Amino acid sequence: MKRLTFAAIALALLAPAAAAAQQERSYDYFAPQREMIQRGVQAILQCNGLFTGDRTLEQVFEQELAYLRDPVGTAEGGDYVVDWERKAVAIGEPGAIPTMRAAFREGIGCVILSPDQTFDDIDDLPILEAPPLAGDPSAVAWPDGDLVMSRPLPAGVDPGALQAASDWTFDRESPEQVTLSLIVVHDGQIIHERYAPGIDMFTKTRTWSTAKSIASTLIGMLVDEGKLALDEPLPFDWLPGNAGSAETDPRREITLRHALNMSSGLYPVDSWGMEYATGSGFSYWAGASSVDGARNRSLMREPGTFWDYENYDTLLGVYAMKQAIGDPQAYLEFPRERLLDRIGMRNTFLSTDRFGDFIMSSQVYTTARDLARFGLLYAQNGMWKDERLISEEWIDFVRAPAPATSETGNFYGGQFWLVPDGRTDVPKGAYSTAGNRGQFVVIVPSHDVVIVRRGLDYGRQGFDRWDMTREVLKAFEPVATNP
Repeated sequence: MKRLTFAAIALALLAPAAAAAQQERSYDYFAPQREMIQRGVQAILQCNGLFTGDRTLEQVFEQELAYLRDPVGTAEGGDYVVDWERKAVAIGEPGAIPTMRAAFREGIGCVILSPDQTFDDIDDLPILEAPPLAGDPSAVAWPDGDLVMSRPLPAGVDPGALQAASDWTFDRESPEQVTLSLIVVHDGQIIHERYAPGIDMFTKTRTWSTAKSIASTLIGMLVDEGKLALDEPLPFDWLPGNAGSAETDPRREITLRHALNMSSGLYPVDSWGMEYATGSGFSYWAGASSVDGARNRSLMREPGTFWDYENYDTLLGVYAMKQAIGDPQAYLEFPRERLLDRIGMRNTFLSTDRFGDFIMSSQVYTTARDLARFGLLYAQNGMWKDERLISEEWIDFVRAPAPATSETGNFYGGQFWLVPDGRTDVPKGAYSTAGNRGQFVVIVPSHDVVIVRRGLDYGRQGFDRWDMTREVLKAFEPVATNP
Protein backbone atom coordinates (compact mmCIF):
# COMPACT_ATOMS: atom_id res chain seq x y z
CA MET A 1 0.00 0.00 0.00
CA LYS A 2 2.88 2.30 0.86
CA ARG A 3 4.51 1.66 -2.55
CA LEU A 4 1.27 2.47 -4.36
CA THR A 5 0.99 5.75 -2.46
CA PHE A 6 4.53 6.74 -3.42
CA ALA A 7 3.82 5.81 -7.07
CA ALA A 8 0.66 7.94 -7.11
CA ILE A 9 2.54 10.89 -5.67
CA ALA A 10 5.30 10.48 -8.26
CA LEU A 11 2.77 10.41 -11.11
CA ALA A 12 1.06 13.50 -9.75
CA LEU A 13 4.38 15.34 -9.61
CA LEU A 14 5.28 14.30 -13.17
CA ALA A 15 1.92 15.23 -14.67
CA PRO A 16 2.57 19.01 -15.01
CA ALA A 17 5.95 18.33 -16.60
CA ALA A 18 4.37 15.92 -19.07
CA ALA A 19 1.70 18.46 -19.93
CA ALA A 20 4.32 21.14 -20.44
CA ALA A 21 6.31 18.87 -22.73
CA GLN A 22 3.28 18.60 -25.01
CA GLN A 23 3.21 22.37 -25.64
CA GLU A 24 4.27 23.47 -29.12
CA ARG A 25 5.24 26.78 -30.65
CA SER A 26 2.16 27.37 -32.73
CA TYR A 27 1.71 31.15 -32.67
CA ASP A 28 3.71 33.41 -35.00
CA TYR A 29 4.38 36.49 -32.90
CA PHE A 30 5.99 38.16 -35.90
CA ALA A 31 3.00 37.72 -38.23
CA PRO A 32 2.05 41.45 -38.31
CA GLN A 33 5.65 42.35 -39.14
CA ARG A 34 5.74 39.73 -41.89
CA GLU A 35 2.55 41.14 -43.41
CA MET A 36 3.90 44.70 -43.30
CA ILE A 37 7.18 43.59 -44.87
CA GLN A 38 5.33 41.62 -47.56
CA ARG A 39 3.52 44.80 -48.53
CA GLY A 40 6.87 46.57 -48.59
CA VAL A 41 8.37 43.88 -50.81
CA GLN A 42 5.56 44.41 -53.29
CA ALA A 43 5.96 48.19 -53.08
CA ILE A 44 9.66 48.02 -54.00
CA LEU A 45 9.31 45.32 -56.66
CA GLN A 46 6.28 46.96 -58.26
CA CYS A 47 7.77 50.46 -58.15
CA ASN A 48 11.12 49.38 -59.58
CA GLY A 49 9.49 47.14 -62.13
CA LEU A 50 7.44 50.04 -63.47
CA PHE A 51 9.76 53.02 -63.11
CA THR A 52 13.32 51.62 -62.98
CA GLY A 53 12.83 48.64 -65.28
CA ASP A 54 10.26 50.38 -67.54
CA ARG A 55 8.06 47.30 -67.57
CA THR A 56 4.29 47.19 -67.92
CA LEU A 57 1.95 46.52 -65.03
CA GLU A 58 1.05 43.20 -66.66
CA GLN A 59 4.73 42.19 -66.85
CA VAL A 60 5.34 43.20 -63.26
CA PHE A 61 2.47 41.10 -61.93
CA GLU A 62 3.31 38.16 -64.17
CA GLN A 63 7.05 38.03 -63.41
CA GLU A 64 8.40 40.34 -60.69
CA LEU A 65 5.51 39.64 -58.32
CA ALA A 66 5.38 35.90 -59.03
CA TYR A 67 7.92 35.76 -56.21
CA LEU A 68 5.24 36.76 -53.68
CA ARG A 69 3.02 34.23 -52.01
CA ASP A 70 -0.08 36.46 -52.04
CA PRO A 71 0.40 39.76 -53.91
CA VAL A 72 -2.08 42.55 -53.36
CA GLY A 73 -4.38 42.91 -56.37
CA THR A 74 -3.79 42.01 -60.00
CA ALA A 75 -2.73 43.88 -63.13
CA GLU A 76 -6.40 44.81 -63.53
CA GLY A 77 -6.49 46.55 -60.14
CA GLY A 78 -6.89 46.00 -56.41
CA ASP A 79 -5.95 47.56 -53.09
CA TYR A 80 -2.97 49.45 -54.45
CA VAL A 81 -2.30 52.83 -56.03
CA VAL A 82 0.11 53.68 -58.85
CA ASP A 83 0.87 57.40 -59.01
CA TRP A 84 2.26 57.63 -62.54
CA GLU A 85 3.11 61.31 -62.25
CA ARG A 86 5.09 60.97 -59.01
CA LYS A 87 6.43 57.54 -60.05
CA ALA A 88 5.28 55.97 -56.82
CA VAL A 89 3.15 53.10 -55.56
CA ALA A 90 1.14 52.45 -52.40
CA ILE A 91 0.30 48.87 -51.44
CA GLY A 92 -2.64 47.87 -49.25
CA GLU A 93 -5.50 49.61 -47.58
CA PRO A 94 -4.68 51.28 -44.22
CA GLY A 95 -5.63 49.30 -41.14
CA ALA A 96 -3.97 46.94 -38.71
CA ILE A 97 -1.28 46.45 -41.35
CA PRO A 98 0.00 49.80 -42.65
CA THR A 99 -0.02 50.88 -46.28
CA MET A 100 3.53 50.62 -47.64
CA ARG A 101 4.81 53.09 -50.23
CA ALA A 102 7.81 53.35 -52.52
CA ALA A 103 8.88 56.11 -54.90
CA PHE A 104 11.35 56.32 -57.78
CA ARG A 105 14.22 58.77 -57.27
CA GLU A 106 16.45 59.96 -60.06
CA GLY A 107 19.80 58.19 -60.19
CA ILE A 108 18.88 55.86 -57.34
CA GLY A 109 15.77 53.86 -58.18
CA CYS A 110 12.86 53.23 -55.85
CA VAL A 111 13.11 54.02 -52.14
CA ILE A 112 10.80 52.56 -49.53
CA LEU A 113 9.05 54.98 -47.19
CA SER A 114 8.36 54.27 -43.53
CA PRO A 115 4.83 53.18 -42.54
CA ASP A 116 3.97 56.65 -41.21
CA GLN A 117 5.01 58.49 -44.37
CA THR A 118 2.89 59.39 -47.38
CA PHE A 119 3.45 60.57 -50.94
CA ASP A 120 3.82 64.09 -49.49
CA ASP A 121 7.20 62.98 -48.12
CA ILE A 122 8.64 61.91 -51.48
CA ASP A 123 10.51 65.15 -52.13
CA ASP A 124 12.56 64.59 -48.95
CA LEU A 125 13.94 61.26 -50.16
CA PRO A 126 17.53 60.95 -51.46
CA ILE A 127 18.24 61.78 -55.10
CA LEU A 128 21.36 61.61 -57.27
CA GLU A 129 21.31 64.23 -59.99
CA ALA A 130 24.27 63.53 -62.24
CA PRO A 131 24.64 63.89 -66.01
CA PRO A 132 24.52 60.66 -68.00
CA LEU A 133 27.75 59.16 -69.25
CA ALA A 134 28.78 60.98 -72.42
CA GLY A 135 28.41 59.41 -75.84
CA ASP A 136 25.83 57.36 -77.66
CA PRO A 137 26.30 53.78 -76.44
CA SER A 138 24.86 52.38 -79.67
CA ALA A 139 27.79 53.94 -81.55
CA VAL A 140 30.48 52.98 -79.01
CA ALA A 141 32.10 49.58 -79.37
CA TRP A 142 31.64 46.92 -76.71
CA PRO A 143 32.54 46.79 -73.85
CA ASP A 144 32.43 50.57 -73.26
CA GLY A 145 29.28 50.79 -75.38
CA ASP A 146 26.68 48.54 -76.94
CA LEU A 147 28.00 48.25 -80.49
CA VAL A 148 28.74 44.55 -80.93
CA MET A 149 30.20 43.61 -84.29
CA SER A 150 29.08 40.39 -85.94
CA ARG A 151 32.03 38.04 -86.21
CA PRO A 152 32.62 34.30 -86.41
CA LEU A 153 33.13 32.33 -83.23
CA PRO A 154 36.75 32.11 -82.12
CA ALA A 155 38.68 28.98 -82.99
CA GLY A 156 38.19 26.30 -80.40
CA VAL A 157 34.56 27.23 -79.60
CA ASP A 158 31.98 24.64 -80.64
CA PRO A 159 28.80 26.43 -81.83
CA GLY A 160 26.62 23.37 -81.32
CA ALA A 161 27.78 22.89 -77.74
CA LEU A 162 27.34 26.60 -77.03
CA GLN A 163 23.77 26.51 -78.32
CA ALA A 164 23.10 23.35 -76.29
CA ALA A 165 24.30 25.15 -73.15
CA SER A 166 22.02 28.07 -73.99
CA ASP A 167 19.06 25.72 -74.43
CA TRP A 168 19.95 24.03 -71.13
CA THR A 169 19.82 27.44 -69.44
CA PHE A 170 16.49 28.51 -70.94
CA ASP A 171 14.61 25.22 -71.24
CA ARG A 172 14.27 24.39 -67.56
CA GLU A 173 12.62 21.36 -66.02
CA SER A 174 10.61 23.62 -63.72
CA PRO A 175 8.29 26.46 -64.77
CA GLU A 176 9.50 28.26 -61.64
CA GLN A 177 12.99 28.64 -63.13
CA VAL A 178 12.55 31.62 -65.45
CA THR A 179 15.66 32.57 -67.40
CA LEU A 180 15.51 36.12 -68.72
CA SER A 181 18.94 36.39 -70.33
CA LEU A 182 22.24 34.64 -70.96
CA ILE A 183 25.48 36.26 -72.05
CA VAL A 184 28.77 34.48 -72.65
CA VAL A 185 31.90 36.62 -72.98
CA HIS A 186 35.16 35.10 -74.22
CA ASP A 187 38.44 36.96 -74.62
CA GLY A 188 36.58 40.19 -73.90
CA GLN A 189 33.96 39.75 -76.62
CA ILE A 190 30.31 38.70 -76.45
CA ILE A 191 30.09 35.37 -78.27
CA HIS A 192 26.54 34.45 -77.22
CA GLU A 193 23.62 36.63 -76.14
CA ARG A 194 20.03 35.52 -75.73
CA TYR A 195 16.91 37.01 -74.16
CA ALA A 196 13.48 35.69 -73.24
CA PRO A 197 10.45 37.18 -75.03
CA GLY A 198 9.73 40.70 -73.79
CA ILE A 199 13.31 41.13 -72.51
CA ASP A 200 16.21 42.90 -74.23
CA MET A 201 19.61 44.35 -73.46
CA PHE A 202 18.00 47.41 -71.88
CA THR A 203 15.79 45.54 -69.39
CA LYS A 204 16.80 46.37 -65.82
CA THR A 205 15.95 43.89 -63.08
CA ARG A 206 17.00 43.50 -59.47
CA THR A 207 20.39 41.93 -58.79
CA TRP A 208 19.43 40.78 -55.31
CA SER A 209 22.66 39.61 -53.63
CA THR A 210 24.82 39.93 -56.72
CA ALA A 211 24.90 43.51 -55.41
CA LYS A 212 27.17 42.28 -52.60
CA SER A 213 29.96 41.63 -55.09
CA ILE A 214 29.59 45.17 -56.47
CA ALA A 215 29.79 46.49 -52.91
CA SER A 216 32.93 44.45 -52.26
CA THR A 217 34.54 45.91 -55.39
CA LEU A 218 33.91 49.49 -54.28
CA ILE A 219 35.15 48.72 -50.78
CA GLY A 220 38.25 47.14 -52.29
CA MET A 221 39.06 50.36 -54.12
CA LEU A 222 39.26 52.15 -50.77
CA VAL A 223 41.38 49.36 -49.32
CA ASP A 224 43.72 49.70 -52.30
CA GLU A 225 44.02 53.43 -51.50
CA GLY A 226 44.77 52.75 -47.84
CA LYS A 227 41.55 54.43 -46.67
CA LEU A 228 40.26 51.14 -45.27
CA ALA A 229 42.10 48.07 -44.01
CA LEU A 230 40.96 44.46 -44.04
CA ASP A 231 42.38 43.56 -40.66
CA GLU A 232 41.62 46.63 -38.58
CA PRO A 233 38.43 47.13 -36.54
CA LEU A 234 35.47 48.54 -38.45
CA PRO A 235 35.72 52.35 -38.28
CA PHE A 236 32.52 53.26 -36.47
CA ASP A 237 30.70 53.00 -33.15
CA TRP A 238 28.19 50.29 -32.35
CA LEU A 239 24.64 50.54 -31.03
CA PRO A 240 23.26 51.02 -28.51
CA GLY A 241 25.77 53.75 -27.73
CA ASN A 242 26.15 53.60 -23.97
CA ALA A 243 28.39 56.25 -22.46
CA GLY A 244 31.88 54.99 -21.71
CA SER A 245 31.33 51.59 -23.32
CA ALA A 246 32.90 52.17 -26.74
CA GLU A 247 36.41 51.09 -25.74
CA THR A 248 35.23 47.93 -23.98
CA ASP A 249 32.67 46.86 -26.60
CA PRO A 250 33.73 43.36 -27.76
CA ARG A 251 32.44 44.18 -31.24
CA ARG A 252 35.51 46.35 -31.70
CA GLU A 253 37.29 43.09 -32.55
CA ILE A 254 35.25 42.73 -35.76
CA THR A 255 37.30 43.62 -38.82
CA LEU A 256 36.36 44.41 -42.39
CA ARG A 257 37.65 40.96 -43.37
CA HIS A 258 35.24 39.33 -40.91
CA ALA A 259 32.28 41.28 -42.30
CA LEU A 260 33.08 40.54 -45.95
CA ASN A 261 33.71 36.87 -45.14
CA MET A 262 30.22 36.65 -43.57
CA SER A 263 31.76 35.68 -40.25
CA SER A 264 31.27 38.74 -38.02
CA GLY A 265 30.06 36.60 -35.12
CA LEU A 266 27.08 38.91 -34.62
CA TYR A 267 23.61 37.71 -33.73
CA PRO A 268 21.80 36.41 -36.84
CA VAL A 269 18.69 38.31 -37.87
CA ASP A 270 18.21 37.17 -41.47
CA SER A 271 18.20 33.42 -41.03
CA TRP A 272 16.76 30.59 -38.93
CA GLY A 273 13.22 31.31 -40.09
CA MET A 274 13.35 35.07 -39.45
CA GLU A 275 13.69 36.16 -43.07
CA TYR A 276 11.07 38.77 -43.97
CA ALA A 277 10.22 39.19 -40.30
CA THR A 278 13.13 41.03 -38.66
CA GLY A 279 16.61 42.22 -39.51
CA SER A 280 17.41 43.63 -42.93
CA GLY A 281 13.77 43.14 -43.94
CA PHE A 282 13.02 46.38 -42.10
CA SER A 283 15.66 48.24 -44.11
CA TYR A 284 14.85 46.67 -47.45
CA TRP A 285 11.08 46.81 -47.26
CA ALA A 286 9.87 48.93 -44.32
CA GLY A 287 11.83 52.17 -44.26
CA ALA A 288 14.12 51.53 -41.28
CA SER A 289 17.75 52.64 -41.24
CA SER A 290 20.07 50.03 -42.74
CA VAL A 291 23.00 51.51 -40.81
CA ASP A 292 21.28 51.39 -37.42
CA GLY A 293 20.04 47.86 -37.99
CA ALA A 294 23.46 46.59 -39.02
CA ARG A 295 25.17 48.09 -35.96
CA ASN A 296 22.57 47.06 -33.39
CA ARG A 297 23.39 43.36 -32.97
CA SER A 298 25.18 41.64 -30.12
CA LEU A 299 28.25 39.45 -30.46
CA MET A 300 27.53 35.72 -30.23
CA ARG A 301 30.82 34.14 -31.28
CA GLU A 302 34.43 35.02 -31.75
CA PRO A 303 34.68 36.91 -35.05
CA GLY A 304 35.98 34.83 -37.93
CA THR A 305 35.03 31.45 -36.49
CA PHE A 306 31.52 30.84 -37.84
CA TRP A 307 30.05 31.49 -41.31
CA ASP A 308 26.53 32.93 -41.35
CA TYR A 309 25.04 34.62 -44.40
CA GLU A 310 23.73 37.97 -43.16
CA ASN A 311 22.77 40.97 -45.28
CA TYR A 312 23.78 43.26 -42.47
CA ASP A 313 27.37 41.98 -42.55
CA THR A 314 27.65 43.37 -46.08
CA LEU A 315 26.08 46.63 -44.95
CA LEU A 316 28.68 46.95 -42.19
CA GLY A 317 31.27 47.05 -44.96
CA VAL A 318 29.20 49.56 -46.93
CA TYR A 319 28.93 51.81 -43.86
CA ALA A 320 32.69 51.54 -43.38
CA MET A 321 32.99 52.74 -46.98
CA LYS A 322 30.79 55.74 -46.17
CA GLN A 323 32.88 56.58 -43.12
CA ALA A 324 36.09 56.37 -45.15
CA ILE A 325 34.71 58.70 -47.84
CA GLY A 326 33.38 61.17 -45.29
CA ASP A 327 31.19 63.52 -47.30
CA PRO A 328 27.63 62.20 -47.83
CA GLN A 329 27.36 63.62 -51.36
CA ALA A 330 30.76 62.22 -52.35
CA TYR A 331 29.57 58.88 -50.97
CA LEU A 332 26.49 58.94 -53.24
CA GLU A 333 28.62 59.84 -56.27
CA PHE A 334 31.45 57.39 -55.53
CA PRO A 335 30.03 54.26 -57.25
CA ARG A 336 29.39 56.08 -60.51
CA GLU A 337 32.66 57.97 -60.53
CA ARG A 338 34.92 55.09 -59.56
CA LEU A 339 33.22 52.06 -61.14
CA LEU A 340 30.01 52.38 -63.13
CA ASP A 341 31.03 55.21 -65.48
CA ARG A 342 34.55 53.82 -65.87
CA ILE A 343 33.38 50.55 -67.39
CA GLY A 344 30.24 51.68 -69.19
CA MET A 345 27.62 50.48 -66.68
CA ARG A 346 25.19 53.17 -67.85
CA ASN A 347 22.04 51.30 -66.91
CA THR A 348 22.79 50.52 -63.27
CA PHE A 349 20.96 52.03 -60.30
CA LEU A 350 22.37 51.59 -56.80
CA SER A 351 19.51 52.29 -54.43
CA THR A 352 19.58 53.69 -50.91
CA ASP A 353 17.34 53.61 -47.89
CA ARG A 354 15.43 56.80 -47.10
CA PHE A 355 18.40 58.02 -45.03
CA GLY A 356 20.74 58.01 -48.02
CA ASP A 357 22.67 54.84 -47.19
CA PHE A 358 23.26 52.38 -50.03
CA ILE A 359 21.45 49.06 -49.57
CA MET A 360 24.19 47.45 -51.60
CA SER A 361 23.52 44.00 -50.22
CA SER A 362 20.57 43.59 -52.60
CA GLN A 363 18.94 46.77 -53.88
CA VAL A 364 20.64 47.27 -57.26
CA TYR A 365 18.86 47.29 -60.63
CA THR A 366 20.81 46.70 -63.82
CA THR A 367 20.97 44.95 -67.18
CA ALA A 368 22.63 41.70 -68.24
CA ARG A 369 25.18 43.61 -70.31
CA ASP A 370 26.16 45.83 -67.40
CA LEU A 371 26.76 42.72 -65.29
CA ALA A 372 28.82 41.27 -68.15
CA ARG A 373 30.98 44.40 -68.00
CA PHE A 374 31.36 43.94 -64.26
CA GLY A 375 32.44 40.32 -64.71
CA LEU A 376 34.82 41.34 -67.49
CA LEU A 377 36.60 43.72 -65.13
CA TYR A 378 37.46 40.70 -62.98
CA ALA A 379 38.28 38.51 -65.97
CA GLN A 380 40.77 41.21 -67.00
CA ASN A 381 42.35 40.97 -63.56
CA GLY A 382 41.12 44.39 -62.45
CA MET A 383 42.19 46.28 -65.58
CA TRP A 384 39.98 48.34 -67.89
CA LYS A 385 41.76 49.42 -71.02
CA ASP A 386 45.11 50.61 -69.65
CA GLU A 387 43.81 51.60 -66.23
CA ARG A 388 43.88 49.48 -63.09
CA LEU A 389 40.60 49.84 -61.21
CA ILE A 390 41.06 47.09 -58.60
CA SER A 391 44.28 45.52 -57.43
CA GLU A 392 45.36 41.94 -57.93
CA GLU A 393 45.60 41.70 -54.14
CA TRP A 394 41.91 42.52 -53.81
CA ILE A 395 40.97 39.94 -56.41
CA ASP A 396 43.06 37.41 -54.49
CA PHE A 397 41.10 38.29 -51.36
CA VAL A 398 37.62 37.92 -52.89
CA ARG A 399 38.67 34.53 -54.34
CA ALA A 400 40.26 33.23 -51.13
CA PRO A 401 38.02 30.93 -49.05
CA ALA A 402 36.72 32.48 -45.85
CA PRO A 403 38.50 30.63 -43.00
CA ALA A 404 35.14 29.92 -41.35
CA THR A 405 34.18 27.77 -44.39
CA SER A 406 37.24 25.52 -44.23
CA GLU A 407 35.31 22.61 -42.71
CA THR A 408 32.22 23.02 -44.90
CA GLY A 409 33.65 23.16 -48.40
CA ASN A 410 35.54 26.46 -48.85
CA PHE A 411 32.59 27.79 -50.86
CA TYR A 412 32.69 31.51 -50.01
CA GLY A 413 35.25 34.27 -50.29
CA GLY A 414 34.96 38.05 -49.97
CA GLN A 415 31.35 38.56 -51.09
CA PHE A 416 31.90 36.17 -54.00
CA TRP A 417 31.03 32.47 -54.12
CA LEU A 418 33.67 29.84 -54.87
CA VAL A 419 33.55 26.38 -56.40
CA PRO A 420 32.92 24.06 -53.43
CA ASP A 421 35.52 21.44 -52.58
CA GLY A 422 33.27 18.62 -53.70
CA ARG A 423 32.86 19.81 -57.31
CA THR A 424 35.26 18.43 -59.88
CA ASP A 425 33.33 19.21 -63.08
CA VAL A 426 34.22 22.92 -63.25
CA PRO A 427 37.60 24.66 -62.85
CA LYS A 428 38.47 25.29 -59.22
CA GLY A 429 39.59 28.81 -60.08
CA ALA A 430 36.09 29.90 -61.11
CA TYR A 431 34.15 32.26 -58.85
CA SER A 432 30.74 33.85 -58.95
CA THR A 433 28.30 36.43 -57.76
CA ALA A 434 24.93 35.05 -56.68
CA GLY A 435 21.56 36.66 -56.12
CA ASN A 436 18.09 35.45 -55.27
CA ARG A 437 15.84 34.49 -58.19
CA GLY A 438 18.87 33.35 -60.20
CA GLN A 439 21.22 36.32 -60.68
CA PHE A 440 24.70 35.03 -61.54
CA VAL A 441 27.94 36.41 -62.92
CA VAL A 442 30.48 33.60 -63.24
CA ILE A 443 34.15 34.37 -63.93
CA VAL A 444 36.27 31.48 -65.26
CA PRO A 445 39.88 32.72 -65.50
CA SER A 446 41.21 29.44 -66.94
CA HIS A 447 39.01 29.85 -70.04
CA ASP A 448 38.89 33.69 -70.13
CA VAL A 449 35.12 33.35 -69.89
CA VAL A 450 32.39 35.37 -68.17
CA ILE A 451 28.85 33.98 -67.98
CA VAL A 452 25.86 36.11 -66.99
CA ARG A 453 22.47 34.56 -66.26
CA ARG A 454 19.56 36.73 -65.18
CA GLY A 455 16.39 35.14 -63.87
CA LEU A 456 13.06 35.77 -62.23
CA ASP A 457 12.89 32.37 -60.56
CA TYR A 458 10.30 31.84 -57.88
CA GLY A 459 8.90 29.11 -55.68
CA ARG A 460 11.20 26.11 -55.97
CA GLN A 461 13.99 28.01 -57.76
CA GLY A 462 17.03 25.70 -57.63
CA PHE A 463 18.96 26.92 -60.68
CA ASP A 464 22.59 25.76 -60.27
CA ARG A 465 25.21 28.19 -61.58
CA TRP A 466 27.99 25.59 -61.49
CA ASP A 467 25.91 23.18 -63.58
CA MET A 468 25.40 26.04 -66.05
CA THR A 469 29.14 26.74 -66.04
CA ARG A 470 29.86 23.09 -66.77
CA GLU A 471 27.47 23.13 -69.73
CA VAL A 472 28.89 26.35 -71.19
CA LEU A 473 32.48 25.17 -70.88
CA LYS A 474 31.68 22.09 -72.96
CA ALA A 475 31.81 24.48 -75.92
CA PHE A 476 35.48 25.24 -75.33
CA GLU A 477 38.48 23.13 -76.14
CA PRO A 478 40.09 21.68 -73.01
CA VAL A 479 42.61 24.02 -71.44
CA ALA A 480 44.91 23.83 -68.45
CA THR A 481 42.86 24.99 -65.47
CA ASN A 482 43.93 27.35 -62.72
CA PRO A 483 44.57 25.80 -59.32
